[in-house]
Amino acid sequence: MVTRRAFLQYLASTRRRPNVIVILADDQGYGDLGCQGSPHIRTPNIDRMAREGVRLTDFYAQPLCGPSRAALLTGCYPARNSLNFNHLPKARTGLHANETTIAEMLRGAGYATMMIGKWHLGDAPEFLPTRNGFDDWFGLPYSNDMWPYHPKVTRVGPESEVARKSRERAEFTGFDGQGLKYPPDWFPPLPLMRGAQVVETNPDQSTITGRYHDEALRFIERSKDKPFFLYLAHAMPHVPLYPGKAYEGKSLRGRYGDVIEEIDGGVGQILAKLKQLKLDNDTLVIYTSDNGPWAPYGIDAGSAGPLRGAKGSVWEGGIRVPAIFRYPRAIQPDRVTSEVACTMDLLPTIAAAGGVKPPAPIDGRDITAMLNGGKSPHERFYYFDTAILYKPEEGRPQSNSNLLAVRERQWKLHLKSRELYDLHSDIGETKNVAAQHPEIVARLTAEADTFLTQLRKEIRPLGTL
Repeated sequence: MVTRRAFLQYLASTRRRPNVIVILADDQGYGDLGCQGSPHIRTPNIDRMAREGVRLTDFYAQPLCGPSRAALLTGCYPARNSLNFNHLPKARTGLHANETTIAEMLRGAGYATMMIGKWHLGDAPEFLPTRNGFDDWFGLPYSNDMWPYHPKVTRVGPESEVARKSRERAEFTGFDGQGLKYPPDWFPPLPLMRGAQVVETNPDQSTITGRYHDEALRFIERSKDKPFFLYLAHAMPHVPLYPGKAYEGKSLRGRYGDVIEEIDGGVGQILAKLKQLKLDNDTLVIYTSDNGPWAPYGIDAGSAGPLRGAKGSVWEGGIRVPAIFRYPRAIQPDRVTSEVACTMDLLPTIAAAGGVKPPAPIDGRDITAMLNGGKSPHERFYYFDTAILYKPEEGRPQSNSNLLAVRERQWKLHLKSRELYDLHSDIGETKNVAAQHPEIVARLTAEADTFLTQLRKEIRPLGTL
């Protein structure tokens, strides 16, 4: 086993700090990779990443898109920095300037930094990626369905071809909008941006994934002579699904599978580029998802595999996601761990890999030792409600202090219902064992109360225009 001390000694002796690539899928379910047991989606490149690295079976994100991105980039529970909700277009809030992102941390240590893809932490110029540590950004400021062709936007006048197909596809999947009905001008034209400039509106989304991969390869090529950090946050498989022409109709899982297989193809291109440039051994590559599948979209949603629930919930299917870490120089290959970790751990773990000091206070932990056979550094993991959209006139979102569940080793307690599950023997949360273990229920309730009381004293503000 490679110890954390040996790992850090290796870093100190190398000529350069490791490169870091984080690849984040959007709404990809726990069961939607070959190495996670999918029988219908072929992901040979991501599966190879797992064989050449470590696959984490108990890895957590957050229930919704925006909070997951906040947690990943800042190393904090979204409740801590008031980002426990999804931003809409034309938002007047965003990530506070005082928050330190992975990109800011690494850029201060001499890294080239690039973001490609979905941001979703405020679309005003003051909150964009280039104001938060990224040298450059090419992508969308929020989700790819926040455009005029959303199937639940009320139409005035003739319906465009794109809008018609969007509506018909949603009807085909069984999506009823969950009561949603948007006014005609609810969503502005979807901006594809470079830096702070809009370069296209309502882009052809069938080209988006391929363009992101091309941008990633160009960034790696031009940054090969210095350490770099690439954050590639895909628009999909969040609906609407638009596979590239080379992948359309190729999977056994419809459009959803086509999109995943295209993302997998890009992973293969990135790994090949690293090998070509002789950067392979010195690059930490992480693949994960922001939350579970968006179940109301039926066939266009992913699968949570054996897990209960989906996106928006704190059942395991909503928040437990695929995760693979590959770093040939310092992570032993072909390993699987069921130790608990989460997206918040990326910041302190990357800090250790880059030999820099992480900001404080944060909730994430350095999982370097865990990746090579050690135990999780987390005593407990906390599940917060994030199913809320922020309205400035209502003040701070109430979900910032709405703690719904807590996990300690195999035990998971849902605090409101007092349901207790043994996740080691009951991964699907089907058998409530609270009556058999009242002492565990009492102890975890007390631990959660203590944690929440302290957190409420430390909540940091949103950035506000």
